[in-house]
Amino acid sequence: MRKILLATGLMFASISAAQADSTMSNFSYDYAEARIGISPLTYGAGFSKSIHPNAHIIGSIDTEFDSDWDASFGVGFHAPVNNWADITGELKARNVKDRGCFDSSAGKLGMEVNLGIRQWLGPQFEVGGQIGHLNIDDHEKTIGNVYGRFHATELFSIGVAGRFNDIYGDQMMITTRFKF
Repeated sequence: MRKILLATGLMFASISAAQADSTMSNFSYDYAEARIGISPLTYGAGFSKSIHPNAHIIGSIDTEFDSDWDASFGVGFHAPVNNWADITGELKARNVKDRGCFDSSAGKLGMEVNLGIRQWLGPQFEVGGQIGHLNIDDHEKTIGNVYGRFHATELFSIGVAGRFNDIYGDQMMITTRFKF
């Protein structure tokens, strides 16, 4: 029941965001990202592409290069809260393979739903976070992340993120984003 309520709320928020006229976001949602996770050491990449002024598609993959992966693809919404903050949400399909619970040749398929916020702290510094629900093969958990990002130029930024209770456990990430 909890999953249905979360998915329904996200759907209604996406519909209302999609119907908003000329509501512009405070952030770019067109980027490619490369990242390295610390403890455990993982490598990853991701992308986001706007498909509407208040909606985007998103995808990512992370791996330890040990016959494992954590891949996701989905759709998200974003809407301004004020001149310096956006509220975000995503509904993603996730495919995971690891040596623990999700050890099969094709991985296990599940879903993630999350809500978050992005906030400018200055002209070049952004902070944000997300909280979400992950359900893969009858394994359910609450996941989250927080991050800080320095926008060195309009097209390039670097950041530090902390993931909590995700597939690889609690993990620090170093990220770079390239706007396109």
